[in-house]
Amino acid sequence: MDPIDAALQVPEPRGNFLPYPASRLAAKIVPQDLTSFKSRGVTRAERVLQQEMVEMQERYMEVIDAFNWNKLIYESHFGFEPVCGEVYHLYEVQGRHQLSMIAPEEWHQRWLGSVRLNADGRWQIEKAAPNFNIRDWVHTFVAP
Repeated sequence: MDPIDAALQVPEPRGNFLPYPASRLAAKIVPQDLTSFKSRGVTRAERVLQQEMVEMQERYMEVIDAFNWNKLIYESHFGFEPVCGEVYHLYEVQGRHQLSMIAPEEWHQRWLGSVRLNADGRWQIEKAAPNFNIRDWVHTFVAP
């Protein structure tokens, strides 16, 4: 067998296809300084992840607020079965919470907000009173 053909048939990679130099005559491999690349990458990744964390915190607080509004409304007094899609109004009457169909302009009690019942049974806040904050209410009446 011809030695050239035998060298071409060898399954191992030949010297010019190796990922490292196979001879002292090969070009010198100089490691690159990746410090600036790494620092830019770290800064960019930290900025993106920090933004994602802020967005997650905001979404978490929205969910907590929705939970507290629903808790407040379902624990309030009302003598009717609310209809999905209709707007109702939440009041504070003589120290207790009252859900009513009466609009704030028609009833002069402390109005807390207007809400709508969704098909999934959750209350959606349409408009909250400017002098009522659900987080303050939770700290005052729910938290020890």
